[in-house]
Amino acid sequence: MNPPNGSAAPPGSGASTVPAVPPQPGPPPRPAAPRPPRPTGPAAQAAPPRRTAFAEGVDRLRASATTEPGRLRAIGAVLALLVVAFGAVTAWQTAERAAAADAVLHRSQPLSSAAADIYRSLADANTAASSGFLAGGQETAATRERYERDIDTAAAKLVTAANNAEPGSASTGAVTKLNTLLPEYKGLVERARTYNRQGFPVGGAYLRYANQKMQQEMLPAAEDLYKRENQRLRDDYGDATPYPWAAIALGALALAALAWAQHRTYRRTNRVLNHGLVAATAAVTAVLLWLVVGHTLARAGLNDSYDHGVRSLNALHDARIASLKARGNENLTLVARGAETVKRGGETVDRYDSDFAEEMGLLGRDLARAARIADDSAGREPVASAEGNMAEWKKRHTAARAQDDNGNYRQALAMVIGAEGATGECFDSVDANLAKALDHEQDEFRRAAGDGSDAFDGLPVGAAVLAVLGAAGALSGIGRRLSEYR
Repeated sequence: MNPPNGSAAPPGSGASTVPAVPPQPGPPPRPAAPRPPRPTGPAAQAAPPRRTAFAEGVDRLRASATTEPGRLRAIGAVLALLVVAFGAVTAWQTAERAAAADAVLHRSQPLSSAAADIYRSLADANTAASSGFLAGGQETAATRERYERDIDTAAAKLVTAANNAEPGSASTGAVTKLNTLLPEYKGLVERARTYNRQGFPVGGAYLRYANQKMQQEMLPAAEDLYKRENQRLRDDYGDATPYPWAAIALGALALAALAWAQHRTYRRTNRVLNHGLVAATAAVTAVLLWLVVGHTLARAGLNDSYDHGVRSLNALHDARIASLKARGNENLTLVARGAETVKRGGETVDRYDSDFAEEMGLLGRDLARAARIADDSAGREPVASAEGNMAEWKKRHTAARAQDDNGNYRQALAMVIGAEGATGECFDSVDANLAKALDHEQDEFRRAAGDGSDAFDGLPVGAAVLAVLGAAGALSGIGRRLSEYR
């Protein structure tokens, strides 16, 4: 038999077969890192950045502005802001001007007059000291009392000036200097008086030294204080009188905006009046008129107080100071007896007599200026009387100098400090008339400056209150229109 065809060996054949080896276990494969799923569709595009709350708010405002309610809200906000700003600026500017006007009336002008009184008191004390020295042992009680009164007045006015001067200012320095020099001057005068009564010639040297301290140190310091206080007064006037143009411009702008809003309302609703907007317009108009009229009246009063008060006072103070210095030099001419000379115009002349002539020239100039400024008979009459006294004073002084030049010292002394017909009478009359004119012009100043200051009364507070009411009226009027859309 033939064996069957095939590749497998028949059973029982001698050929052996190798069994198949099963797969051996190995290390497990590492898992692949997971890949993020790829976004598909619209998500595959980049997401827009997140918008800020401010930007979203702007968009909402822009969107609302395209609607009538949105426009009304914007108009109401702008109107209220304009009215409130107008009231705030008006209150601020008028409060500053009211404070400056009050300073003119109650601080700077009184201090300027106090500084002038310091100068006058010191100069008059120096004059009284020289008059008492000339009288020697016959010094009258009135002359002594006048000297003491002038020294006390100067000391009291220095205390007032020190209390009102700004710390560290030049005025404070002048006051300190005068407070230091005043006791030194008094000591020199007392030594001069003591030696003079004992008949020692050194008394005249002490008096001349006291006069030198007064003329070269004390009076220049007092004059510097007077000029600084006058400058302070002018600065206060400069702060009180300018028109508040910023407030006026804001008021005009607020009125224009309110008129435009009412016209817009009329065109869209055919309603002639909007009560809220009308009330706001009335409030703004009232504040604007009050501002313009009140400031105009205040400015007029303050300008009048300066033109017919301060200028007159300055001229009269200058005239009084010149007369005091002239009287002091006249007395010292007899005290020095030609011991001090100067060159004037190529000639050697007595120093004090030359200074007397110079001061009398200034006195005449200041009296003429005061007469021109005076605006009524009550102010002109004492000035005219002072001019007549000055003319007589010059005549008597010329006669006294002629006696002294001829060697008649006693006669010259009697013509200067005597009881009757002396130049001292003329000086006292000039001083009395100037004091009368000063009292009148001081009253004129207080009246005019008081009227100017009173014109500001209530304006800052009233402007603020009316502005708040006006803003409320504007918002109420716009709110009524908004209610029509609900």
